[in-house]
Amino acid sequence: MTDPVESKSEESDQQPRKGPLSFLSGALTAGLLAWLALGWSKRMVVYFAMHPPHYSSPIAQNIAVTLKTLLVGLSFLATFSTAFVALGLTLVFLRSLFTRQDQNPA
Repeated sequence: MTDPVESKSEESDQQPRKGPLSFLSGALTAGLLAWLALGWSKRMVVYFAMHPPHYSSPIAQNIAVTLKTLLVGLSFLATFSTAFVALGLTLVFLRSLFTRQDQNPA
């Protein structure tokens, strides 16, 4: 009977490593998503600036402002999260170009 730890390490040695093309495609995809999210965020800010909530009840006004703040904040959070993923994958792509194939990048 084989040891499960040994069989897992053998399986991980057989799996192909990610190459520069994989990092580049991920960086481009994340960059595109960040660019789209930035456009969406800008349009959302402009829309909420042009259409401020007007309610007679102070509670309804507070809820509307809170919801607006939450939506704008989440849209910019999505923008910068995907932008940082794109930046990280770009750096990994550049590092993979300058490391040797037999060298362990981790």
